[in-house]
Amino acid sequence: MSKMNDKLLIDVGSTYFKVSTPTSIEQHLRDFNKDIYDDLTHKCGNTIKNYEKDDVYICSSANGGLSTLIIGLTNSFSLKYAKNIAFNSGINIIETVMYQNIEEYSVPSDVIDVVIIVGGINSNSNIFGEDLYSYLDKLNYSNVVYVGSEGQAPALQERIENLVILPNIIDEKLHIVEENLKVYLTNLYQEDIEGKEDIKHLYDITSNQIYSTPYIVNKTLPMINTKFSVVDPYILIDIGGATTDIHYSKDLVDDNIVTENEYDRLVFKKLGVYKSRESLIFAAQNNEFVYELLTHLKVTENIFQDQSEKATKVLMQLAIFLVLCKMSHYKQAYINLKLLSINSIVFTGGITKVLSSGEIEDIISFFYKKILNSNHNPATVLDSNYDIWTLGAKGN
Repeated sequence: MSKMNDKLLIDVGSTYFKVSTPTSIEQHLRDFNKDIYDDLTHKCGNTIKNYEKDDVYICSSANGGLSTLIIGLTNSFSLKYAKNIAFNSGINIIETVMYQNIEEYSVPSDVIDVVIIVGGINSNSNIFGEDLYSYLDKLNYSNVVYVGSEGQAPALQERIENLVILPNIIDEKLHIVEENLKVYLTNLYQEDIEGKEDIKHLYDITSNQIYSTPYIVNKTLPMINTKFSVVDPYILIDIGGATTDIHYSKDLVDDNIVTENEYDRLVFKKLGVYKSRESLIFAAQNNEFVYELLTHLKVTENIFQDQSEKATKVLMQLAIFLVLCKMSHYKQAYINLKLLSINSIVFTGGITKVLSSGEIEDIISFFYKKILNSNHNPATVLDSNYDIWTLGAKGN
């Protein structure tokens, strides 16, 4: 039993880490000259030593999480289902490949943490052929999992080294079956953490599984009304140092997947303001409305070269605008949300320490008028005290 007889919650992000006790939350900028364990225990050791390992709960989004490439047969079922499960497991998708056109896709140069292959109902076979094996031979990946037709599994297992075979995520009624792949991806994240030199030592202070932070945040959404005055439907935007995540109610999409989760997640891996700052600027420079937005904010393109507090604020505002664009008809993404139906937008993450409510509302108003040609004005809610993270972590 801990001396304080309660939980200690720790979140390790790409830029900051947070430590929450029943009475306080402290936040520290990471020292990148130290490994995470040494940095954390140096700054918060006096707090941590008051807790037994069983009472310490840690989540992490450090290093941007795991990356996946998905190969599927159809956009309507296999690819959509696998993307849904991956996002809700806290995994970042860097590419999706339609098998029929696999020879037309370029091979990513990045190392892929896990490749997901999916397609067909169980009565189908002879779905994948030599072009799949040829594509995989060119990929640099660490893990590969098959969650498609059972009839195809033996042939794939014979040809693909170290292939993990799980039950099909598509049942005979074309419904999604998510649990097995979700557990696999969640456990893979844990194994990845254990293998990272700068994170694995965190198990010296906890005996509990370390989850990805987006997974913890997503679990909070059904309980969000216990902490905030949020009017449904709403979206939650988490803008951090490495990524920007969107958590949304399924009421906001037309093409729902029949699943147990009420909320889904999307991640934009290259829209963070610190670790992925350059890719955020690149995305901004390729948006035709951004220069008008910069004028609206009374700054010029020179702000991209600046490292000031003002520049960080502008990048945060650009991240809001760009991610809303990606969710709108302006840019076709994984899904388009019914943004005109949204009554509340909740913000969490580092953005709540940088921007005021007024500065956020100004960008939202600009987006709705410029992109959606509307005066719609959803309420803005700021999770300034990390209540969303603590709520999810306590329930874990």
